[in-house]
Amino acid sequence: MGSRARQLSSDSLAKRAMLSIIFRTLSIGGGLCSILGMKKRYVVNLTAVERDGLSEIVSKRRVSSWKQTRARILLKADEGLTDAEIAEDVGVGLVTVERVRKRCCELGIQACLERKAQDLPSRPRKLDGTAEAHLVLLACSEPPMGRVRWTLGLLADRLVELNIFDNVSKSTIQRALKKMNSSPGG
Repeated sequence: MGSRARQLSSDSLAKRAMLSIIFRTLSIGGGLCSILGMKKRYVVNLTAVERDGLSEIVSKRRVSSWKQTRARILLKADEGLTDAEIAEDVGVGLVTVERVRKRCCELGIQACLERKAQDLPSRPRKLDGTAEAHLVLLACSEPPMGRVRWTLGLLADRLVELNIFDNVSKSTIQRALKKMNSSPGG
């Protein structure tokens, strides 16, 4: 075999390797790429009732745009459009369409239309129900001697004195009282 033949075979091997990498890259997230015309892994088939429900969500005014967008994606996926066509029509990214389609097939339509709950909150809540009850009880009680009303700082200090917390900030107290539509001393 001559050097020219060896060069051609090495070039074709390089092209095959590149195509293999491209095909693996385009099958994003385990779903198959619709750009290359491959068979989709997550096919959305809606019943008439589901289609009517999604159409109602799209037509309502008092529904979040996020939910309306997801409903539009599902309706267009049911019509048989490719992911690229859906992304262009709805005005979202291709990966968003793939994620919505996958979530619908794996978890159902309702889960697809609701925001996913945080798996691990970044920080556990400082005020649980018991601590909030102590806070309300304290805020509704008489202020300390020499004071007209409770301040956020006084409430925080008293909760630490009562060993309800090791430490607590004034802003934590303020958020809790705001959530309960309460104000200290007022």
